[in-house]
Amino acid sequence: MFLYWNRNGLLSDAYRCNGMQAKSRKSGRFNHFVLTVIPILIIANQLQIGISLNKKTKAKGKCRMVWLHPKKKEILGTGRIINLMIQSFSISVFFIFIIFSNAISADFELQGQASAWATSNPEKSTQVGIRYIPVFSMGKHINQDYLIDAELSFNSYGSGLFHSLDSIETSGDIKPYRMWLRFSSSQYEVRIGLQKINFGSAMLLRPLMWFDSIDPRDPLQLTDGVYGILGRYYFLNNANIWLWGLYGNDEIRGWEIFASDKYKPEYGGRAQVPLFTGEIAVTYHHRQIDLRNSPIPQGLSSKTNLPENRIGLDGKWDVGVGVWFEGVIIHRELDYDQLKYQRLMNLGVDYTFDLGNGLNAVGESFTLQTSDKAFSSGERVSLNAVSLAYPVSLLDNLTATVYYDWENENWYRFINWRRSYDNLSFYFMGFWNPDQFQIYQNQPGDNLYAGKGLQLMIVYNH
Repeated sequence: MFLYWNRNGLLSDAYRCNGMQAKSRKSGRFNHFVLTVIPILIIANQLQIGISLNKKTKAKGKCRMVWLHPKKKEILGTGRIINLMIQSFSISVFFIFIIFSNAISADFELQGQASAWATSNPEKSTQVGIRYIPVFSMGKHINQDYLIDAELSFNSYGSGLFHSLDSIETSGDIKPYRMWLRFSSSQYEVRIGLQKINFGSAMLLRPLMWFDSIDPRDPLQLTDGVYGILGRYYFLNNANIWLWGLYGNDEIRGWEIFASDKYKPEYGGRAQVPLFTGEIAVTYHHRQIDLRNSPIPQGLSSKTNLPENRIGLDGKWDVGVGVWFEGVIIHRELDYDQLKYQRLMNLGVDYTFDLGNGLNAVGESFTLQTSDKAFSSGERVSLNAVSLAYPVSLLDNLTATVYYDWENENWYRFINWRRSYDNLSFYFMGFWNPDQFQIYQNQPGDNLYAGKGLQLMIVYNH
């Protein structure tokens, strides 16, 4: 990373602008500036910051800050700058909090999760891998009513995919997993940064899986976060309101067909109120979708990005058995009529039978349909799912999940035996699925749950 003085010369501890030389600041103010800016420079290590003359004010010698491409030396656009600034701010606020933690006597804690796995799929490949997620957190009670806290974690992993004895494919990465700062009280909170946002009533097939990609079969329940700001207010009658704004996210999540335009803001909200023996909620989200990297053939629209609006309604009640529903309607301004509207619906029930230590059963019915009008017929996907969980002992738990795809007449089967100690857990899993996986298609990486196979996973939490 380099700093440029106008068009020539390195920007050191002094620079000239408007014919004046800026003198060094006092040591205390300089240190405060460095401690604030260094985290931003770290996160922007693929860019260069420069100071160049503004053409309109060149005669006056005025200068401005620009962002330069490291190789082409091109000045980046406003959208990319804002996107980087948001990501920079996420890590900056955490590091600033660390820097001043001693001064404000904040509580600091280091936790982590280490895991290792081996997946054998004779018809496909064998994978072995390791993962470690360190979690740094700290918090400070301002008084009895207010708390400020932060969390920083990284997802670091490496794996090897063995197609045969002489064909090995390796992969690995270290990337931010959570990176947020929160201000909260007993009734409200505001959280900014890279965070997990999820809601809804469904468990297995979730229409409201808008900002995550959690696979219910995954023992670790891993999902990437989103960059944004979230505010929540909790009323005394258990009603609550959520408001959020997102920026800089371009991953396809949940049941999405198109990715978001990372240089356009997203926003939405959710209102949830008690109703009889349960609760009901309405949710809205607006975003701009990006068609340039669409997996669907071109010709959907004459524009590269266009608006999408979603509205969801969900509720859950206890009437002796647990019952819930989730429904979502999505509208896009596409030229291709059959994808203008997308509808998702889930109906679910759960009950714990008085058998042995207690057998918990969950059943859900899910439909996804695309069409040219909000409630007209179109292409349809129908799935049913049943999950059974039984605590064999204090240490052992057995879970079995079955999905059925009505359109393709395919079964998906998954079984998991978990043995847990204080900090250590063992998972023995088996699966028997179609070779072409039709559910949870937006999971990152190669889907080793396709076909038949076994998986062993060891997880250590500290």
